[in-house]
Amino acid sequence: MHPAYSVILFTTSSGAGYGLLFWLSLAQIFGSTSHTHWSFFFTLALALALITLGLLASTFHLGHPERAWRALSQWRSSWLSREGVAAVATYVPAGLLALLSLFKLTTGLEPVLALLSAVGAVATVWCTGMIYASLRTIREWNVGLVPPIYLALSAASGGLLMGLATSLAGPGQVWLNVVIVLALATALALKLAYYRHIDNDEGKYTAAQALGMGTHGIRQIDPPHTRPNYVMREMGYDVARRHALRLRWLALLCLFAGPLALVLLGLVVGIPMPLIYLLSCVLAGVGLVFERWLFFAEATHVSMLYYGAARA
Repeated sequence: MHPAYSVILFTTSSGAGYGLLFWLSLAQIFGSTSHTHWSFFFTLALALALITLGLLASTFHLGHPERAWRALSQWRSSWLSREGVAAVATYVPAGLLALLSLFKLTTGLEPVLALLSAVGAVATVWCTGMIYASLRTIREWNVGLVPPIYLALSAASGGLLMGLATSLAGPGQVWLNVVIVLALATALALKLAYYRHIDNDEGKYTAAQALGMGTHGIRQIDPPHTRPNYVMREMGYDVARRHALRLRWLALLCLFAGPLALVLLGLVVGIPMPLIYLLSCVLAGVGLVFERWLFFAEATHVSMLYYGAARA
């Protein structure tokens, strides 16, 4: 599939924003945060800004973005619609929490609003993952690991941002450092399992099956087109195997190995944690872009059987 940069920005930005909102909400619920009043507000504002940037970016590749709101009506059958409904719904408790923090109001509803914000963040990210996992026509996406990976990447990237914000606000929280390490390790394990799965999966469909010929082998005599068309460019984006492997290693190093090593180094050696988390966030951001680009570039639509693909 052709990697749409607007969708890459959407999934990386909103994913990190929802992850940050989730951890900040949990800290609010359990009262385990070193945030001052204003640092809590600005951290929450950062989460909402990242979410909003991502959601706006998701409309950039649409032919008529002004019609995007109509997708909300199809929530009974569409994961895309459910994602939109969950995203809009999450703004309500998160926005109220931000307003209470801005005006220094204490109502006793803060834990409830934080819980609803955390649930909304998880639901939205899960729906995003299910948009891709539900597509049977793309074998690299039609994998049960995809939604958990989306959640794990959101938790890891949001956790790093939470670590940066918390370390800037005051003494770091031990529980948060442990959670960040666990989130990164979990996301790494899931991503490695995903790569192993798609590398070993040869594809369910062949051109013979598409023509109703069962297991009989067929070969294409002439190409259906003399030059690339829209379907070939969008559905059959081709990335060389050696380039994909190189980018995989870069993604794994920047997104997982680098931040993990930096956080552990900071805890053991005593390097200032704000610097550690700043470097980790930059590295993870680069790694997320590589990982997300590959997620699209390595995916092949079943329609490529018509254009000469052996399996899909």
